[in-house]
Amino acid sequence: MKQLGFLAVFLLGITANAQGPNLDGDYKAIEPKVIEWRRDIHQNPELGNREFKTAEKIAKHLKSLGIEVQTGVAHTGVVGLLKGDQPGKVVALRADIDALPVTERNDLPFKSTVTSEFMGEKVGVMHACGHDTHTAILMGVAEVMSKNKDKIKGTVKFIFQPAEEGPPPGEEGGALLMVKEGVMQNPKVDAIFGLHINSQTPIGTIRYKSGGTMAAAQSFTIKVKGKQSHGSQPWSGIDPILISAKIIDGLQTIISRETNLTNEAAVITVGKIRSGVRFNIIPEDAEMIGTIRTLDYDMKDKLNKRMVEMVSTIAKAYGGEATCEIKDATDITYNNPELVTQMLPTLKRVAGEGNVNTQKAVTGAEDFSYFQREAPGFFFFLGGMTPGNTESFPHHTPDFKIDDSDLLLGVRALTEMSLDYLNSDQTPILDTKPKG
Repeated sequence: MKQLGFLAVFLLGITANAQGPNLDGDYKAIEPKVIEWRRDIHQNPELGNREFKTAEKIAKHLKSLGIEVQTGVAHTGVVGLLKGDQPGKVVALRADIDALPVTERNDLPFKSTVTSEFMGEKVGVMHACGHDTHTAILMGVAEVMSKNKDKIKGTVKFIFQPAEEGPPPGEEGGALLMVKEGVMQNPKVDAIFGLHINSQTPIGTIRYKSGGTMAAAQSFTIKVKGKQSHGSQPWSGIDPILISAKIIDGLQTIISRETNLTNEAAVITVGKIRSGVRFNIIPEDAEMIGTIRTLDYDMKDKLNKRMVEMVSTIAKAYGGEATCEIKDATDITYNNPELVTQMLPTLKRVAGEGNVNTQKAVTGAEDFSYFQREAPGFFFFLGGMTPGNTESFPHHTPDFKIDDSDLLLGVRALTEMSLDYLNSDQTPILDTKPKG
């Protein structure tokens, strides 16, 4: 009888998770607000670590809901804490709030005409990656959940993060600084969810990948030292430009001949090379900078090791010297497989079975990854393209455009994932992410 009783309780929990609470009235009421917030934020964008008005708007909204609010986190970040009527686990939800130094080319009635200064230059400012939608969605989630504290078994932490696109040169910022300042503690977060709008995915759909879903981004600087000589007498010097060319060619063989690309994708790109001052002088040195993208920790370590070895060896073979310095920019956005499995039924219930699909890994990067180092996380992609659209523009471009008619799906997804996770009797998942 005890076994049957346990089975009945277990099945009851599964049924509740499959159905979820009925919040249709709250969703209907919040939808026009979310669109209005999004358009206002889009029209008034701010660059990373300078999101003062955006942060003020968020904080004012959260306080109006009776949510405990902390401002000035990682410069301009806002954190809200909502405690349910019952004790339990802690779930965090994150939205990034910064815009980009891009001049908008759209003809929207809420088009951005804002200008600012970036690295000493006057630039246009635009939400060219959809962070305005992320912010509005999470503001909507906060309002819905604040009205349903009786349905929350535990605590929800709302993280509005600045500078996801990177802080200004010489400053700290973004998710890494929020983590350093303790955003994942007090109370300690058991799981974290986040989403990213996508301009080339139809509205009403959700895409995800278990495991490594977005790449670790690293920057590298290669310095080559040769010997200066007259351009007409190359035999009297050591040409750092020639050595640089050989190094660039060699780096690509690490990808094409040494990396198991059937496992995960990897990229090494040289984005800039600087050397010389005059057409008839072989210079003394050269410098290259670029990026590395990896989706697997072992692969990342191997690529880093081989780059350092190869750069030095190639330079030596041609009589010169070279060093390779590699710095981390973001970690791998790693979706905890156990957490993904646990939350997929919720996403399919919210969006519809056929509207939740797996996707390939993305070699773009996300500093959401730093939150995932502290707790198991699930980061997924939300459709933002009008169905049937034949001209969808990529992120980070002047023509980038999002269809905001179905942002409610994002609100429902994050709300019901949070409720299902908190109200589940399953114990918090250990972070089984492989460490690199």
